Amino acid sequence: MPTNPDNHDLGKDSLGGTPPASDTKDGSPGYEISDVNVNGVVVFLGGLLGFVFVFFGFCFVMGRLINHQLLTEYGPATKWQVAAGIVPPETKRQNLASNPEMDQKELQRMTTIFPTPRLDVDDGNQATADLHAREDLFLDHYSTVDGQPGTVRIPIERAMELIVERGLPVNPAAAKATLLAGDESPTVEAPLTTGFARTGYELDTIEAREQRMNYSKAVQENHAGLAPLK
Repeated sequence: MPTNPDNHDLGKDSLGGTPPASDTKDGSPGYEISDVNVNGVVVFLGGLLGFVFVFFGFCFVMGRLINHQLLTEYGPATKWQVAAGIVPPETKRQNLASNPEMDQKELQRMTTIFPTPRLDVDDGNQATADLHAREDLFLDHYSTVDGQPGTVRIPIERAMELIVERGLPVNPAAAKATLLAGDESPTVEAPLTTGFARTGYELDTIEAREQRMNYSKAVQENHAGLAPLK
């Protein structure tokens, strides 16, 4: 059987029929007869990489310019935090705090700037405790009176001692008043209570505070070598 030394008749059958449609046409072998253009591929990839670097450099420069313009026009990003007292001025930005810590700071800022009266979220327990704490400061310690120079508040215990020593002023007209029929002379008796009662929330808070103070005192004494820590 005759064969073609150039292997151009590989698609033909042995009877000399026509080749399939996928075979060669116009003398082309049907496959690449030249090597890949390596230089062209390298130039294309290099140009693409250079374009990417140029693009990111352009974006970086534009971002810096926009940030500088915004900073000049509106001030730093922590401007509202500095105004609220959360962040001190002219300090470097610290690491972001956790979400609960940020929520707590935001709640404290809102409660500071929000006008009174405010809605109680704990049935007024904390407000009552704060009121009694201020009253305790007035009743148990010396303090001055605003707007009245030279006037000093004294503790309630000292005031009671002075009353016992000096007595209370008596109205002479009331002392000489004539009793009507059926009236009796009033007698002063000691009260059954002091008239002051603390809430359960206050008692728990005071007990927890005393426990912390006792523990801190014991730790300090232990570190000083005065007494063993129990």
